[in-house]
Amino acid sequence: MKEFKLPDVGEGLLEAEIVRWHVKPGDTVKVNQIIVEIETAKAVVELPCPFEGVVAALMADEGETVDVGRPIITVDDGSGPAPGTAPDTGAGVGADTVSDDRQALADDMVPTVPKQERQPVLVGYGVKPGTAKRRPRKPTSAGAAGQPAGPSAEPPARPQVQPHARPQAEAPVRPAASPAVSPTVSSAGPSNGLSAEPQVQRAERVAVLAKPPVRKLAKDLGVDLSTLSGTGPQGTITRDDVHSAVGSPGQAAPSAVPAAWAAQPDEERIPVKGVRKATAQAMVASAFTAPHVTEFLQVDVTGTMEAVVRLRALADFAEVKVSPLLLVAKAVLVAARRYPMINSAWDEANQEIVVKHRVNLGIAAATPRGLLVPNVKDAHALSLPELAGALGALVETARAGRTQPSDMAGGTITITNVGVFGVDAGTPILNPGESAILAFGQIRDLPWVVDGQIVPRKVCTLALSFDHRIVDGELGSLFLRDVGAMLEDPLRMLAWG
Repeated sequence: MKEFKLPDVGEGLLEAEIVRWHVKPGDTVKVNQIIVEIETAKAVVELPCPFEGVVAALMADEGETVDVGRPIITVDDGSGPAPGTAPDTGAGVGADTVSDDRQALADDMVPTVPKQERQPVLVGYGVKPGTAKRRPRKPTSAGAAGQPAGPSAEPPARPQVQPHARPQAEAPVRPAASPAVSPTVSSAGPSNGLSAEPQVQRAERVAVLAKPPVRKLAKDLGVDLSTLSGTGPQGTITRDDVHSAVGSPGQAAPSAVPAAWAAQPDEERIPVKGVRKATAQAMVASAFTAPHVTEFLQVDVTGTMEAVVRLRALADFAEVKVSPLLLVAKAVLVAARRYPMINSAWDEANQEIVVKHRVNLGIAAATPRGLLVPNVKDAHALSLPELAGALGALVETARAGRTQPSDMAGGTITITNVGVFGVDAGTPILNPGESAILAFGQIRDLPWVVDGQIVPRKVCTLALSFDHRIVDGELGSLFLRDVGAMLEDPLRMLAWG
């Protein structure tokens, strides 16, 4: 047997969650075959099997969080002894002879029985058909009263309670000559080894007479029907009886809870792990480490929307998705080249500002697993069609849960598109290790002054958060102003870029 231990697939990860197994015990696996998906603090990763053989056992369940280095699967590679082969004890020929003599003596002492095939079961050899016998019952008080008892006697029938019948304190017992048990509850003693008290309790619960709509009304109003006395025919509980128990007839209790709400728990607890845990820790560290400043700018992006329409008609963009986000990303890249300090990081250990000349553009993506911020490596070196393809692949991979840890490492500046959720603006928190993040709000038709005239225009709000240790108000304002200017007139991207 060979054990496959959970490896560290990221940068110093300590644990991972088993998302889905691709194999089960008994399956044959090959080297580098994908066997399991795990979710780390950064992404969902597929793990290949380093062995070839048959899966012996899965040592972690789906949804379980496993520490790095713990075995998660065992594989039988066929290098051990064949199944059923007895290990060599080293006793020699003499030991075999003694064992044979003892076995022969044991065979003489055991009566010979015809060999029977056993039924195959999951564990062990199973039982021989026809050899199992029922263990005889012990005599009970009912047997002492005259009922037949013993190994050959039929077990007495279980007492039955008449439905919708009031419990009786005393019930007649049938004569001892009859093997049947009275259908009513007997007070003479337990029958078949069972106490009569649970039967009486069940009878009391059944004895409450009420129609289903009345029972539902009582459940919604929180009324215990067993505490009411019915005024209907044969003691049936009516709606008026239920209303009388909570207040005036025909009115529900003021504190009554709707049925849909009453069926739900008061609260729900969701374990914080995986991406959500890592995101929470990073956001807390960022918020309480870097002094955040946020600036806002409303921009007329009518020119950007017109440019998007024209780009979609070009052959170079036929295979990629063209959206306003593409031009926002291009404007950020051009502005970062004009103001390199915006694309930097704070080194606390060395008390240095690290200015990065490569732009790894992060795009915040909302996924079912939580917020992910993968980045486009060397985005500054890509052409506009290449940038469009990279953005599309990045978002699609993130939403499919296939983003690798390397895709989220090394980001230098981030864009978060809150406009897709119908939000105008916000105050985004810096991605750890970066000094700026731009929030791109929704694009709406708003009245705008153009050449002294109020006309409808496409308008959005930009929000830039930055680390005030690195970026002062002037630098942040210049960067945000240039991004807005390029979105108002996309031709500036060509002039400045």
